[in-house]
Amino acid sequence: MHEMLGPDDLVLCSGTLRNASLAEKCAAAVAGGFRALTLWTSDVERARAEGLGLADVKAMIADHGLVVADLDALLRWLPDEEVPPGFASEAEFYAIAEAVGGRSLNVAQGFGASVDVDRAAEALAGVCDRAAEHGLLVTLEYLPWSGISDVATARAIVERASRANATLMFDTWHTFRGPTDEAHLRALPGGLVGSVQLNDAPAEAAANLVAETLAARLLPGEGAIPLVRWLRILDAAGSRAPIGVEVFSTALDALPPLEVGRRCGVAARAVLAAARP
Repeated sequence: MHEMLGPDDLVLCSGTLRNASLAEKCAAAVAGGFRALTLWTSDVERARAEGLGLADVKAMIADHGLVVADLDALLRWLPDEEVPPGFASEAEFYAIAEAVGGRSLNVAQGFGASVDVDRAAEALAGVCDRAAEHGLLVTLEYLPWSGISDVATARAIVERASRANATLMFDTWHTFRGPTDEAHLRALPGGLVGSVQLNDAPAEAAANLVAETLAARLLPGEGAIPLVRWLRILDAAGSRAPIGVEVFSTALDALPPLEVGRRCGVAARAVLAAARP
């Protein structure tokens, strides 16, 4: 686990450069002054198709002076939940963690619209126990359209799981577009925050939230999310989580990866400088 990653470290999230190769993502992270990047299993599959094994992937990341933060995202973990084929199993994530490294495994309810908190906590505890064998934190990400829609629900599941490596993922877009009450955010212990994903959004939501989240996120500071206030809340709570930038955007998809990396780094630093004068 990369204990050295903390709240002063920037992480370039894989989804911000979803059309780029792993080599392009690494170069973009360096261009933007990032310390780490996140990996999707599809990044590894694409590298494999280009003739690169896991040892090559590890070497490429290390040669760029980077480490792996989150492994993103495990959607197959809740009992009795139908997940379409093609989504990675826990075993696939652990194989990557063992070969390439990683700080945390991000977990989300990708396809259900309701959840039993006790059953979810039991399932999360199992994931945490297995992830701990590979030195990984587990972050539970809440999505507005899922049964785990807000900070309060995610916190309840994480606390009932009662595992030292159980934390939650704080994604600013999901928090802004979902039912999270800021009072719940202010009450959140900093130690429960495992990772942060910064992004921004217009004040008005699109009719289709899933379509908006996958195509129309904005760079930090370009929208209406109170990022400075929320970062100050996290800092005041004692959060030690690294700061990721995850901007799914068809506008960014059209730009060269190096340009995207630079823009993301500049945007994140500006918001952090405002939050921590």
